[in-house]
Amino acid sequence: MGEFKDSAPVRVVIADDDGVFLESLGVLIEAQPELKVVGAARDGLEAIELTAALEPDAVVIDPHMPRLDGVTAIARLRRDHPYICLIALTGDAAPALHQAAGEAGADGVFVKGEFLDKLLSRLGSARVTEPPAVVSIERHLGHRA
Repeated sequence: MGEFKDSAPVRVVIADDDGVFLESLGVLIEAQPELKVVGAARDGLEAIELTAALEPDAVVIDPHMPRLDGVTAIARLRRDHPYICLIALTGDAAPALHQAAGEAGADGVFVKGEFLDKLLSRLGSARVTEPPAVVSIERHLGHRA
């Protein structure tokens, strides 16, 4: 199976607790003809609610969020929407955070300020016909009977 081809823009929900950054990110994404921001959230819980209501192709989310952190939100979004493109976008360069976001189900983790080309490229290919490989938690912790 290959990529789903459609002339409609990739529908994106963005989530960040920094209102100025959230607005700027929306402008950057909207400047791409193949992308459309369909919702903006200010916390992890709102990101989950918007995703359920709007059924976007992709979610760009900051791992550091109020009410429900972005890593937990990524895990819930991956569970509930296995085909969605999930991008963690953070100002935190800590490898442990990047690893946690990846293990939660993020398709990519980008650092704010270095992300534009990678982010737009990854979002442009957000529609796929198969979910990403999910690694069992048992595999990470070792099977305990």
